[in-house]
Formats: sequence, structure tokens, C-alpha cells
Amino acid sequence: MTTDDVRVLIDYHYWARDRVLDAVEPLTPEQLTRDMGNSFKSVLDTLAHLHAAEWIWLSRWHGESPTAPLPVDRFSDLAAVRAGWAELETKMRGLAAALTDDRLNEFLDYRLLNGTAGRNRLWHMMQHMVNHATYHRGQLTTMLRQLGAAPPKSMDLITFYRERA
Repeated sequence: MTTDDVRVLIDYHYWARDRVLDAVEPLTPEQLTRDMGNSFKSVLDTLAHLHAAEWIWLSRWHGESPTAPLPVDRFSDLAAVRAGWAELETKMRGLAAALTDDRLNEFLDYRLLNGTAGRNRLWHMMQHMVNHATYHRGQLTTMLRQLGAAPPKSMDLITFYRERA
């Protein structure tokens, strides 16, 4: 994978995230926080998890290994989610802009939250972060349907490529 490939993947990641956030916007506060019996109980908790996972990976790519996750309940509403994610996106795009192909292929050592050692190529971790978010965006789509809300616009990677063409 090249730096150009990773930058496109990051572009896709935020494009898809924005489609989810737009779809979640019409939800009432009760719908946003309703326990849906999912991996993370509510839409808001799932969004908070996605943000936290991205923060953890970005921290690792800067040589830090967080020992605790960000609290799931740190966002009170969607405006707080958007604000927190805008800040994180700026940092992520800064890292992506500075990447070299050599850096992408480096192995990075880090620790999982439980202290277990991890070691992966940077581009593998970046690809994983986007894939992980795709999984949870699918869960959010299902949750929106269960709430009787409209799902996001297509978040398929091929749709992203077609729209960019």
C-alpha cells in the first residue's frame, strides 16, 4: 500500500462517517441514547466507541499506548460528537499528509489497553481502523432502521470511488 492509497482510504473513512452522522442528525435525544441491545447499547455509544477506537490507533501511531479507553459517555449529544471528531480528523489528516511509503511499511510496537504487546505494520493498522469503522457503521445502519429512521446514503467503497471520479 502506498501513501496515496492510505490517503484515499482515510478520505473514504471520513466520507462514510459523515454520511452516518448526517443520517443520525434527525434522531431525538431519546432515540440517540435508547438501548438497542447492540455491541454498544445506543447510537450515541456506538459513535463514541468509533471515535475512541480511532483516538487509540492515532495515539499508537504517535508512539503512545493508552492504558484506558475514552469514556463511552463523554459525548452528551451529536454536536459534541461532531466537535470531538473534527479535532481528531484534523490530527489524522495531518499524520496522513506527512506519511512516506517507508513509514507506512514500518513495524510499530504498541500495547493493547490490557497491556498485551502488539506489533504491526503501520499500513495494516490504518487499514484495520477503517475496516473496524465499516463494521460499526453497518451496526449503526441497522440501529437506524430499528428506530424507524432513514438509513445513511450508501457508504459502499465503490460508491465513494464513483462519486470521486
